[in-house]
Amino acid sequence: MNPNGRKGDRTGRSVEAFEKAIIDNLYFNRGQPIYGASINDLYMSLAITVRDHLIRRWQKSVEAYVKEDPKIVYYLSAEYLLGKQLSQNMFYTGTEDLVQKVLVRNNLSLPDFLEQDMEPGLGNGGLGRLAACFLDSLATMDIPCIGYGLRYEYGIFKQAFENGWQVESPDNWLEWGNPWEFPQPDDRVIVQFGGRTAHHLDKNGLFRIAWEPAETVLGEPYHYLVPGYGTETVNVLRLWRARASEGFDFQLFDDGDYNRAVEQKTKSENISKVLYPNDNTQQGKELRLRQQYFFVACSLQDIVKRFLAQHDDWDEFPDKVVMQLNDTHPVIAIPELMRLLLDVYRLDWAQAWNITNRSFAFTSHTLLPEAMEKWPVNLLNYLLPRHLEIIYEINQRFLDEVRVNYPGDEDRIRRMSIIEEGPEKLVRMAHLATVASFSTNGVAKLQSDLLQARVLNDFYTMWPERFNNKTNGVTPRRFMRLANPRLAKLISSKIGWSWISDLDIIEDVEEFAADREFQRTWRQIKRDNKKDLATYIKNHLGIDVNPDSIFDVMVKRLHEYKRQHLKALHIITLYNRIKANPSLEIVPQTFIFGAKAAPGYYMAKLIIKLINSLAEVVNQDPDVDGRLKVVFLPNFNVSMGERIYPAADISEQISLAGKEASGTGNMKFALNGALTVGTLDGANIEIRERVGQENFFLFGLTAEEVFELTAKGYDPMDYYWENPELKAAVEAIASGQFSGGDGELFRPLVDSLLYDDPYLLLVDYDSYVKSQDKAAAAYQNQYWWTRASILNVARCGYFSSDRSMAEYCQDIWGVTALESG
Repeated sequence: MNPNGRKGDRTGRSVEAFEKAIIDNLYFNRGQPIYGASINDLYMSLAITVRDHLIRRWQKSVEAYVKEDPKIVYYLSAEYLLGKQLSQNMFYTGTEDLVQKVLVRNNLSLPDFLEQDMEPGLGNGGLGRLAACFLDSLATMDIPCIGYGLRYEYGIFKQAFENGWQVESPDNWLEWGNPWEFPQPDDRVIVQFGGRTAHHLDKNGLFRIAWEPAETVLGEPYHYLVPGYGTETVNVLRLWRARASEGFDFQLFDDGDYNRAVEQKTKSENISKVLYPNDNTQQGKELRLRQQYFFVACSLQDIVKRFLAQHDDWDEFPDKVVMQLNDTHPVIAIPELMRLLLDVYRLDWAQAWNITNRSFAFTSHTLLPEAMEKWPVNLLNYLLPRHLEIIYEINQRFLDEVRVNYPGDEDRIRRMSIIEEGPEKLVRMAHLATVASFSTNGVAKLQSDLLQARVLNDFYTMWPERFNNKTNGVTPRRFMRLANPRLAKLISSKIGWSWISDLDIIEDVEEFAADREFQRTWRQIKRDNKKDLATYIKNHLGIDVNPDSIFDVMVKRLHEYKRQHLKALHIITLYNRIKANPSLEIVPQTFIFGAKAAPGYYMAKLIIKLINSLAEVVNQDPDVDGRLKVVFLPNFNVSMGERIYPAADISEQISLAGKEASGTGNMKFALNGALTVGTLDGANIEIRERVGQENFFLFGLTAEEVFELTAKGYDPMDYYWENPELKAAVEAIASGQFSGGDGELFRPLVDSLLYDDPYLLLVDYDSYVKSQDKAAAAYQNQYWWTRASILNVARCGYFSSDRSMAEYCQDIWGVTALESG
């Protein structure tokens, strides 16, 4: 780069001006001369230069929001999986060509810069990626929105494998700095914990309650710019970092007690240190509750401050503020808002409750009882005594209402109470959210139906008007245009580029589904994407995979209900067939896994070990002769997903029916042309309805059949003895065939299958294997397969997060677009 290049505006659109802006940022932001700059220095300068092109748009958005005073969506989520930012922000600012030209003229490579871009590990899985998609869509649709969450210093752990076992290490994603965030220390807020409450009469003789906390923590905000595509709107994601109010005790330090001198600082800042501490211990539970309260307390202070800057009538609050609770993690915001209104701003209960009830909406992302958060009353009393009092008051008033509606029905009272009675009293956060919110929605039609019919049926019976469904979606900008540029270009050559912000238009591709030349190009793109992934696998794992084999992919969080071990049983079955007949002709298949197990989830880790052990045996067996390959890619994240989705032929969506809320990976695969092998679970049902049942490989029990079977009870051994291939697959695991002869290593997994099988693998096994055989046979007819692949893409426009957000805006939030340009 020429340090004497032309001077120009920081956001000039010529190659010379852009190059000069990079150099200026290198000097003035990094303090580096160009001749001594590292690749990271250059990356940071490039990132800041691209970011500068968002600043003015952001300023216009802020000015428009202040001037027009619209109703604003405040999205409260404990997780955001944003993905890498550089490629997205180049695309959204229209600077891709400028960047490429500047780098080429300076003999620099864009992939080297993209490699420097760190992925914020601010989430665990689909919940966090969904939140990021939603923010992207809201900005693209010109909807005023601020997202709130936690700025975890160490995000979701880095995963590696040692001897096939998952090993976790810190995800130090901030180690080299972060050019995409803006720290705002002047906006720090105070958050308090512990202590006690004191009751008294104020000067007007009114009964008041004061919280006298025992400790204080500071919340410092950092914000990310969230640009929309094809619009001037730039919204904000505001993430909170915990800071100690008193970080250093000089007297203790002077006395030589160095550890205690910084004890308070360490305790305070642990709150935002790491994503989701292991809550198997009391200390872990306490830290997780501290995290949840800290981020909502910071956020609500910020929201209230914004409201009071332009309003003084509290009754206007629900007309200007809507807060979406993304699952149960932020539900403690409900008693926190009540506390602020009652204790700080001195409203009476009726007015405070009316405001609260009209301001919160709740999304439930699960059907699993263990995922419906419940906090011990004793822990809440210790950390948040005032909030526990408010929760009890909410519950008392709510149960009085239930008694009026259902007199004498004490069993209903017990079921609906926010407080679960038992040896340890618990606060049911999903109940609190449902009682205090004006809307409760599920995230796929089946899940919403089951919430209403089963999980929250009592509440639905009482308030049917509060319940609704909003099926999830994903952003086509990241998961098609950026992840699969070859396919995006082909689609756009036929129907134009408008589909990127209006995915319904993609249905026009169906016209070309049977076109031989279009099919040929479509197949070549898929193969090129498979070759790219094969190269990545070879470079990182040393495993050769055949791009002409079926790429059968299962990437998602590892949980027993998602049934990665059912996929393992299928692979073992194919392996057993080959061992029984080494000359067997089968379609070559490459099975690709990616998944992280929660650090404290032993069975999930054992499943990872099984799959890696299976890979070691299968991949090295000369009898297999390359017909089967098993690959487990470590450290699955958004960026790896962007490599994998475009290369997949088969999308594995095999959770037990009635367990998966929705899924979004199923949508990403379908929109990249993979065909689904799946159960009637989550959004699979809606995908199958749209792509056509003939283009979807269905297997397994329905949710109702699952409920009926589990209600009457069943013996897994019946299925074990009845199916020789199933018996042989389980015996192969039990005998130590994949563990060096150690028959005990996988004993817990085998025992779970044979004597419990809570996720009905043995029930669904036969149907699953048959569906896989059908898919493999269908793949041999490349005309049929390619046509089905095209139809999957053409018919999945519904699964855009833009559509999801439009439904939230119209049906729940009551907000409208506000253009800032």
